[in-house]
Amino acid sequence: MADTATTASAAAAASVANASTDAPPFQLGKPRFQQTSFYGRFRHFLDIIDPRTLFVTERRLREAVQLLEDYKHGTLRPGVTNEQLWSAQKIKQAILHPDTNEKIFMPFRMSGYIPFGTPIVVGLLLPNQTLASTVFWQWLNQSHNACVNYANRNATKPSPVSKFIQGYLGAVISAVSIAVGLNVLVQKANKFTPATRLLVQRFVPFPAVASANICNVVLMRYGELQEGIDVLDGDGNLVGSSKIAARHALLETALTRVVLPMPILVLPPIVMSVLEKTALLQARPRLLLPVQSLVCLAAFGLALPLAISLFPQMSEGVPQAENWRSFSTPNTEHGSPGLALTS
Repeated sequence: MADTATTASAAAAASVANASTDAPPFQLGKPRFQQTSFYGRFRHFLDIIDPRTLFVTERRLREAVQLLEDYKHGTLRPGVTNEQLWSAQKIKQAILHPDTNEKIFMPFRMSGYIPFGTPIVVGLLLPNQTLASTVFWQWLNQSHNACVNYANRNATKPSPVSKFIQGYLGAVISAVSIAVGLNVLVQKANKFTPATRLLVQRFVPFPAVASANICNVVLMRYGELQEGIDVLDGDGNLVGSSKIAARHALLETALTRVVLPMPILVLPPIVMSVLEKTALLQARPRLLLPVQSLVCLAAFGLALPLAISLFPQMSEGVPQAENWRSFSTPNTEHGSPGLALTS
């Protein structure tokens, strides 16, 4: 049976080997771009967060799934190119959960993280926040993150819902507490001019969100520090578990979750403080919100793939970073990272 499946896959691969020269040879379930370099990982994650997959029709999704099934069983029709196969796999991975094979709700897909998350970022950076608005936007941000985390969770190793709730509550409490506390301190800083106070307040969301992300990581994955994470040999076989690998993986994940919100929540206030002084925006204040939204969208679109490309998913001799479905950060929680050892 195994030989038959291998032969079928080989035949399918042969049918597309010379069909396309623009794309690398297709590999089922493998990333299109090499993961050994930052640039390769960056291109890989650009594919994953591509918002165009949000507009894929049900018919196109079925066609993509069927094409991959035909490739898997060696029944691929002649003339199918590598590019078509890579496109089909991209569509399937963007919409269907790899463990349950069920559709992920659009706002909680990785491809929907930027378009659905940008309005929240805009809300976090609104000037002259009240206590109520500060609490609301921080809560909404952490709620969105929690939903993305849960929708993209590792379903092969189910985690108790209580762990997600614990991480969510910890993130919300830390984010709201720090944001409110810093805003109160800024308001009481008598040495600040009104303009300086407004500028400083715009940077408050970053430490609040960054600390909440770290809190979420620690609460969600604290058990890994005590139990260790899987260690694999050069052939991908499980050889044991490692607490040292868990510490390294947790550190990389925390770093990713601090780096991710940095350009998203720091660059827009800087850019807007400059743009607001231009004659165009001073003469047309109604353009402030649309311009800020575009600035936030650009910062978000650049920061997300950069942050999650920092560390390889599988590294030799050092722990891997979170699986691509794990965000910081928004990383979502997708099981325990592993450690690949050279043989």
